[in-house]
Amino acid sequence: MKSYSDSYKKAGVDITAGYKAVELMKGHIKKTITQGVLGDVGGFGGLFALNLSGINNPILVSGTDGVGTKLKIAFLMDKHDTIGIDCVAMCANDVICSGAKPLFFLDYIALGKNIPDKVADIVKGVCDGCVMSSCALIGGETAEMPGFYPENEYDLAGFCVGIVDRDKILDKNKMQEGDVIIALKSSGVHSNGFSLVRKVFDIEKTDIKKPMVELNGKSLGETLLTPTRIYVKSMLALIEKVLVKGISHITGGGFYENIPRSLKEGLCAYIDKSAIDILPIFKLIAKKGKISEHDMFNTFNMGVGMTVVVSKEDESTALRVLKEQGEEPFVLGVIKKGDEGVVLC
Repeated sequence: MKSYSDSYKKAGVDITAGYKAVELMKGHIKKTITQGVLGDVGGFGGLFALNLSGINNPILVSGTDGVGTKLKIAFLMDKHDTIGIDCVAMCANDVICSGAKPLFFLDYIALGKNIPDKVADIVKGVCDGCVMSSCALIGGETAEMPGFYPENEYDLAGFCVGIVDRDKILDKNKMQEGDVIIALKSSGVHSNGFSLVRKVFDIEKTDIKKPMVELNGKSLGETLLTPTRIYVKSMLALIEKVLVKGISHITGGGFYENIPRSLKEGLCAYIDKSAIDILPIFKLIAKKGKISEHDMFNTFNMGVGMTVVVSKEDESTALRVLKEQGEEPFVLGVIKKGDEGVVLC
């Protein structure tokens, strides 16, 4: 007998819509399949076979996150096919900070009403992010929760699992005074600080689809919805070529919270502010919200999505490798003795 419940549908949950959504997303999921994937979506658990060749002491590294209130921008723009990239980025970019290669990803979508085409768009973004991260989407959950979420809203979260040989886990204890800090440019606000962004622009009462001179002709909505940049392939390539002593994913908490997490005790990151090409969106946020420089650097990435610490001798090689990976790297600062964490100068 075909699965169907008229009573459940009257309560607001259409299980047949869930089946349709799964069918629509299968084509996107297929793009993410890697060598270790076993089985198809739809089981009770995602199966993945580890390839441990060349790994003497395997360590699994996991990361989990959501997209936050950036989702409000997706709702207002009625654009849902890129927000999944943000979800993957927030997890995979964290995993790479340990030197681990992402293996697989699972997502969780909770919504007020299951509209199959919208769910498929969301999952398309997740799959695109997985392809960018070289990891597989091996499972997930779509939960229809009428009365808990408004019909046109949803939440999106996920988690990523990666692997690294114990001897290759990035070791900040190898860091020393004189090491250089290399920055990788961000694509925009990424997925942090949106509660402040929404307050600054009074987002619910603003025409976010209108082109703005301050944003080089782009609309506020388009600019804010720009997906988080994924740095996994660039970082893996760099780790193969030089000794990487620390990686920081610049997320919530900005420079002041994230960079110290990758520093050896007793060392400080001296940041050259003039080296940063601050993106127009951050200048607009600071001006309109009358936000101090300290608070901007303590909330947003300001145009720097990831930082890497290498020795001075490896600086030129690191810059070359990153450029070959399509990045626009630049020297952001230097490591010195101190306990301030981060000094902007």
